[in-house]
Amino acid sequence: KNVAVVLETTSGQGSNVGYRFEHLAHIINGVDDKKRVGVCIDTCHIFSAGYDIRTEKGYHQVMDEFDKVVGFKYLMGMHLNDSKGKHGSHLDRHHSLGQGELGLEPFRLIMNDSRLDGIPLILETIDESIWAEEIKLLYSFVQ
Repeated sequence: KNVAVVLETTSGQGSNVGYRFEHLAHIINGVDDKKRVGVCIDTCHIFSAGYDIRTEKGYHQVMDEFDKVVGFKYLMGMHLNDSKGKHGSHLDRHHSLGQGELGLEPFRLIMNDSRLDGIPLILETIDESIWAEEIKLLYSFVQ
């Protein structure tokens, strides 16, 4: 009774669903006990799916759209990673922070977004030898 299913955003690679916020909202709407369902936003996946979070304006537009379509009340976590694939490529290939197509700005914005306070932020990058540095980098963005 205390277990929740968390739907992760996808890049839309192949026949995957979940690459549009509307897909996730549709699934959530079909669940009777809404306390047992949530969403995890993956930064690489949403970028590859066509959501552009590289600028402050773009980031806020995307997050506002998420809130309008799905709702922040369903956000249970975020996977933080850069993207090897270009914007809208539907390619699910993670990269180290700042080394892919996203750059560092989205992560600065995430680390300072009060709507994400208390939400688990999970580093999901490709090179474990620099995870400690990436975590320090994320903390350095906090203002």
